[in-house]
Amino acid sequence: MPLYKSNSKLNVEFNLNGKNVSTETNNRTLLSDFIRHTIGETGTHVGCEHGICGACTVLLDGEPIRSCLMFASQLNGHNLVTVEGLSTDKDFVHLRKAFKKHHALQCGFCTPGFLITISAFLKTAPKEIDENNIREILSGNICRCTGYVGIVNAVKEVIKNKNNRLKNA
Repeated sequence: MPLYKSNSKLNVEFNLNGKNVSTETNNRTLLSDFIRHTIGETGTHVGCEHGICGACTVLLDGEPIRSCLMFASQLNGHNLVTVEGLSTDKDFVHLRKAFKKHHALQCGFCTPGFLITISAFLKTAPKEIDENNIREILSGNICRCTGYVGIVNAVKEVIKNKNNRLKNA
């Protein structure tokens, strides 16, 4: 007899984008599928399903993770932020404007993963950072359209403007 039933349901209670959620999930449902199909937050995209492309990146307790590499049943007691949840982040307004200004997206498929990764980075970003550091931070996200120049320029602008706001505060 197996230790678990492959189709057994589990209750999960967690915080999603600032709201408490309690629901059931299959014990083998991937977090990426759970977010999109059970919760209905479709901004999280699923690309490679192997944790390589970064399109499914979400924040778990403030850290960027690949939602395609985690089971939804592991959410119990955690805080989850999807790209939809960034709308309440004060840095996100500036990041969104910089993405638009620098043409940092084309098809948009990879954009949610980039935005999540960058948002997490901005929480701890040093005041001085060079392009190589930015490219290293973004290296876990793959874009097939932009060539990354616009994305890197958008991040540089957001960091520069954030530093100016902190200096003038």
